[in-house]
Amino acid sequence: MCYFDMIDFGESLAHEVALIATDENRNLAPDHIAWEALNFRRLMRDPFELAQYPLLMSISTLTIRYSKAGATFFLLRRNPAKVAIAGGMLSVFPTGVFQPASVLPAPNSPDFNLWRNVMREYSEEYLGNPEHDGGGSPIDYENEEPFRSLDAARKDGRIRAYCLGVGVDALNYVGDVLTVAVFEAETFDYIFGNMVKYNDEGEVDAEEFTFDGSTVERLLTTESMAPSGAACLRLAWLHHAEIAPTIA
Repeated sequence: MCYFDMIDFGESLAHEVALIATDENRNLAPDHIAWEALNFRRLMRDPFELAQYPLLMSISTLTIRYSKAGATFFLLRRNPAKVAIAGGMLSVFPTGVFQPASVLPAPNSPDFNLWRNVMREYSEEYLGNPEHDGGGSPIDYENEEPFRSLDAARKDGRIRAYCLGVGVDALNYVGDVLTVAVFEAETFDYIFGNMVKYNDEGEVDAEEFTFDGSTVERLLTTESMAPSGAACLRLAWLHHAEIAPTIA
């Protein structure tokens, strides 16, 4: 499907809720929300009947930098002028729609791979490289950087990637594969030594967050977190003993 098939559908759901959830003075009134008033949403009935609507999956990745001193992670403040979803919110990054890097034919569908999709988003969101939006040539993942270094590090265990689950946003029915990637500190610093402060989707938060229970809880209870980012944090901490077993 096309990206905007998903956006047109999801934004219609979200705007319908926003309209119902405000009073005549445009003040937030969540008690106004009633199933009977959500005409468009009622047409869909069940968000898990996936044949009924365009569900284009994204991949959201919590990136953890891990050393003997501890584990940390970064978050992105999504710029509402640059993104269609979760504008103004904090979220894990990279995140991006699961789609081909190029519409040009390539043997064995090299882009039909979750990890390669994540690598492309690292290239764009951590290093500021141009987006692979389908219009260019296929990527040579074995020889082009940073893909070669990322792939080699994952194969020899310096990067460990996990799938935490798959979720559907209750507001706009946007789907996400929720993942976490744990980098050894030296590998992270080598690949992302020129990490950008701003990218095409927002600004990297100035704080390097400690991956521990109190920080995760503080972010989930006091910050405006994008749903996919919140889910990644909650699930990663739930499984932190498997993800980073030396973290208390």
